[in-house]
Amino acid sequence: MSEYSEVGCCSKQKLVDDLKNVVADAEEILRATAGVAGEKMVELRERVGERLADAKIRLADAEALVVDKTRAAARATDEYVKENPWQAVGVAAGIGFLIGVIVSRR
Repeated sequence: MSEYSEVGCCSKQKLVDDLKNVVADAEEILRATAGVAGEKMVELRERVGERLADAKIRLADAEALVVDKTRAAARATDEYVKENPWQAVGVAAGIGFLIGVIVSRR
């Protein structure tokens, strides 16, 4: 199985999407607590802000990696289909047949 499998790609993209949601929620919490006073709260907000900035950078890197791997998988698939058109047609027909069998059983 290729390292660029559809399942791996989609689970990585889901992770990136989930992390985006966490970052957005953390930013919202920081905005909501902006008026709260206290030394501990100020320290906590600073620490969370720093970690949030770091998380955004890492998230952008992870997202770029997912996009690069997806593009590489698409290129590899395209090359394979160009080099082996009849095998690709056979595989596509087999997958279509299996999907048809599964759907017809419902």
